[in-house]
Amino acid sequence: MTLPSGNYTKEELSWFRSIFDQYYESIRHFAYYKTGDVDLSDDIVQETFLKLWDMRGKVNNDTVKSLLYTIAGNIIKNHYKHLKVVYSFQVAVKGDMTSNPSSADERIRMDQLNKQLQEVLASLPDGQREVFLMNRIDGLTYEEIAARLGLSVKAIEKRMSEALATIRQKFGYKI
Repeated sequence: MTLPSGNYTKEELSWFRSIFDQYYESIRHFAYYKTGDVDLSDDIVQETFLKLWDMRGKVNNDTVKSLLYTIAGNIIKNHYKHLKVVYSFQVAVKGDMTSNPSSADERIRMDQLNKQLQEVLASLPDGQREVFLMNRIDGLTYEEIAARLGLSVKAIEKRMSEALATIRQKFGYKI
């Protein structure tokens, strides 16, 4: 990560480097499990550490970890709020597009389906989205997810069941 140009003390740079090295991967994993998008999670981590850098004079070293997770979580929430606004605008402008299936339309329809899936995933509560992505994207079993999240297998089953019910309701078929 490259910091904005300026005159910084060695202590500031050393402090930031140690925090960055210590928490980069865990914040990146957190962002990935919340978004399901590797590129987006990288962007979120970069923005998180830039915000930390801007706040460096006010940061308490004892609470820096929770601060990083809070910043990343807020960036993710703001990202999905923005996507909802963009999606609403697109729907209002384009209206409901119904078309006959054809090979020329296939790519457009797949893009729309992908967008709709991203919106549905974004609308899921954090716990449900996290469990769904860990199971369907990472291929983890409920037991593995429960161990990673420190929850019971029943809690994981409930979250997955609720996530799938929401997805079925929004799409009208199983995923």
